Amino acid sequence: MEESLPCPFGDPAPNLSDSELRETAYEILVAACRTTGSRPLTFIPQSPKSDRSNGVSLSPSPSLHRSLTSTAASRVKKALGMKKRSGGGGDVREGESSGQPDRVKKSVTVGELVRVQMRISEQIDSRIRRALLRIASGQLGRRVETMVLPLELLQQLKATDFPDHEEYISWQRRNLKLLEAGLILHPHVPLSKSDKSVQQLKQMIRSGLERPLDTGKITGESQNLRSVVMSLATRSNNDGIGPDTCHWADGFPLNLRIYQMLLESCFDVNDELSVVEEVDEVLELIKKTWPVLGMNQMVHNVCFLWVLFNRYVATGQVENDLLVAAHNLILEVENDAKETNDPAYSKISNSVLSLILDWAEKRLLAYHDTFNIDNVETLETTVSLGISVAKVLGEDASSEYRRKKKNVDSGRDRVDTYIRSSLRMAFSQTKKMVEHSKRSKSRQSSTSNLPALATLAEDIGHLAFNEKAIFSPILKNWHPLAAGVAAATLHSCYGTELKKFVSGITELTPDAIRVLTAADKLEKDLVQIAVQDAVDSDDGGKSVIREMPPFEAEVVIGNLVKSWIKTRVDRLKEWIDRNLQQEAWNPKLNKLGIAPSSVDVLRMVDETLEAFFLLPILLHTVLLPELTSGLDKCMQHYVSKAKSSCGSRNTFLPALPALTRCSVGSRLHGVFKKKEKPMAASNRRKSQLGTSNDSTEILQFCCRINTLHYIRTEIESSGRKTLNRLPESDIAAFDGKAKIFEQSIGYCSKGVQQLSEATAYKIVFHDLSNVLWDGLYVGEVSSSRVESFLQELERCLEIISSSVHDRVRTRVISDIMRASFDGFLLVLLAGGPSRCFTVQDSDAVDEDFKFLCDLFWSNGDGLPLDLIEKVSTTVKSILPLLRTDTESLIERFKAVCLENHGSDRGKLPLPPTSGPWSPTEANTLLRVLCYRYDESATKFLKRTYNLPRKLT
Repeated sequence: MEESLPCPFGDPAPNLSDSELRETAYEILVAACRTTGSRPLTFIPQSPKSDRSNGVSLSPSPSLHRSLTSTAASRVKKALGMKKRSGGGGDVREGESSGQPDRVKKSVTVGELVRVQMRISEQIDSRIRRALLRIASGQLGRRVETMVLPLELLQQLKATDFPDHEEYISWQRRNLKLLEAGLILHPHVPLSKSDKSVQQLKQMIRSGLERPLDTGKITGESQNLRSVVMSLATRSNNDGIGPDTCHWADGFPLNLRIYQMLLESCFDVNDELSVVEEVDEVLELIKKTWPVLGMNQMVHNVCFLWVLFNRYVATGQVENDLLVAAHNLILEVENDAKETNDPAYSKISNSVLSLILDWAEKRLLAYHDTFNIDNVETLETTVSLGISVAKVLGEDASSEYRRKKKNVDSGRDRVDTYIRSSLRMAFSQTKKMVEHSKRSKSRQSSTSNLPALATLAEDIGHLAFNEKAIFSPILKNWHPLAAGVAAATLHSCYGTELKKFVSGITELTPDAIRVLTAADKLEKDLVQIAVQDAVDSDDGGKSVIREMPPFEAEVVIGNLVKSWIKTRVDRLKEWIDRNLQQEAWNPKLNKLGIAPSSVDVLRMVDETLEAFFLLPILLHTVLLPELTSGLDKCMQHYVSKAKSSCGSRNTFLPALPALTRCSVGSRLHGVFKKKEKPMAASNRRKSQLGTSNDSTEILQFCCRINTLHYIRTEIESSGRKTLNRLPESDIAAFDGKAKIFEQSIGYCSKGVQQLSEATAYKIVFHDLSNVLWDGLYVGEVSSSRVESFLQELERCLEIISSSVHDRVRTRVISDIMRASFDGFLLVLLAGGPSRCFTVQDSDAVDEDFKFLCDLFWSNGDGLPLDLIEKVSTTVKSILPLLRTDTESLIERFKAVCLENHGSDRGKLPLPPTSGPWSPTEANTLLRVLCYRYDESATKFLKRTYNLPRKLT
């Protein structure tokens, strides 16, 4: 990933190319080395084949193993390590110095290495040295900083020194532009507006750029150029520099660009990632240019820092040693910044450091885009670099960075910012990728696997674990909760998206469940990362955990499921209300003899349970009771509606008439002479059974009974199946299988009981009232026996037997038997004034009751004898009273009445009508007396209770 960074020094010489600046830098270097050496250097050209570009190398320098005197250079060299390469080039000698010390030979060899590194040809190098020898011959012992080198070269080299005239013209123009840059554009000493020399030099340079100047001869044009240049170059601003120093190349930032060209020679020309083995010797040579360029160690450190850093960036950021070396130099720059208040230095260092910091933060604020498992070691160096640079800028009171920042960030704060920023960007990118992928899939197929937010949760989980494994161990060097901060950031980002999603949910859908389930898993993973990261922290990670307010996905899921349950239950209840209004309750509609609505409602219950267990949630066990409770209430509602209009046992029982009495000797049977004979009425009734409204109602009752029995059986089975869907460990939470639909099961059982009794008493006291209540024993017993009632009852039993389910048939017939026995007793004891019995009638009554019992036994095909005996116990205990003589009955009544109720002034109280009939109960005995047809009973009742003697 190669980049091109802007130069922190600006573009001081826009008319000078890099190659021209490089050649100028080499000229200054050669001149500086010549004037500081022990004796002049003589260059002996070598064969072109020895050029470095042809692969010929110099011998490794022993200096690789020698510590440098410069601390900064030592650190850089240590950082670069084995990435240095041996140089190569020509063989430079000092005069005839074959016997000179190795130090001199090495200097010459390194000088040749620098030439090759700076891409200066031997021809140009020879020309430069030739010119310098000419200058030295006329100005013996003059130091390079006391002369204007471009001016001297212009006057020493002629067109004949160049292979062609065009090269000479280019060379001359370069030096003129260099004079313009050093003396006019970027002067060391500020120019005065009144200085006429500036305009004169501008005019001369302009003319020289248009046509070649004759600078090699002692002419007026040449003398004028020297006069103007020297007047500008030797100006002083009392900065301590000697008056004989020429300021033509030491103005910022021209000198920095020239110096940068020199420092670039430290890199191998054939391997731009490597520093030459002789880097320490090369730096020693370069430092000889400091007097000319106005440099010092502090500025050198800043420039070398930039060169190393820029080389790292420009070569694709693959050689981490370059970045490490730059980081080590920052330590020197930091020390330098503490020791000086020089505004010029601060401006230079701030420019370089700000550019480095911007570059570092651009990567660190989005380090997921730059670093990965293959280059993660570079992350540590980059973070350290950024923090160190920020620290230097922050400690420099004059820096632009400090003015922008009210408070200087610590390393932890900066890393905290890097983590949060980079993960927000990574989250945003992941989100866009997921959305793009979902759009692509939706175009390819009509169905997609997971909703985007669920997929995003999975991807963010992977991102979090990668962060913890790859980046957090490095960032933890500065931030003790690096992984926790990363988890909190991702939690916040996803939480924002989840909140938007939840606010738009109106009903439970599979996609909503998938998203919330994925969110819950993501949150648990993120919290686990944060907690594990904070084990050894001072606050135990509380600060990070506080940044992670719960998604409450389970709560949302629970609320959605509860809403879903309520909707399903409400719809089911509405369906029940709507359909039961139209239900015919006809047992002939299907083979089971049940209402079709019951089949549908049970099917909907099963479908609801099936849909519930298909929901991709983990809360089935928790929310199942709420669902089954709602369904249970619906079924209770169905049962309640199914039996609501059918009444109960008491609905059909007739009210007991008041105690009455008829006079002895009255011809009761005469009262009925005008009435239709009972048998005729019975025959007419028979013709109507099976087609009458009463028959239809009986069938409806049977259908309702069958339906409730069917519901009870199916709902109980459904409850068992529902329990089996749960994990075995959770079944115990329901405290047994009966807990599911327990209310409905009990409600159905009570409903069947209520309907069975209502059916029985309806048949006996409503449908057959004309042959029982209105006909049995009315008038004379002999003429109104039980036969008609038995015939009608038998026909009803046939309807019941063919319509009611086998499992409830016995119950219904048993209730009809009980109702029949109750009706028989009611006729005997509360039949009203139209009935009266003699002792002689008791045999007929006994026989009639036996016929009634035989009907239900049906020669062994009916009810069990023991059941018939049990239900008939009360009737059989009352029948003996009918054959007991009147006097005995009166005495027994008196005894029971006095024992239970006492007497009022010798009078017997009227016993209340309450409780079951019993031969030992006063009210029962009194009613037998009321219906006893003889004089003794009449007198006793008249005397005791003043009951009328006549029929009322």
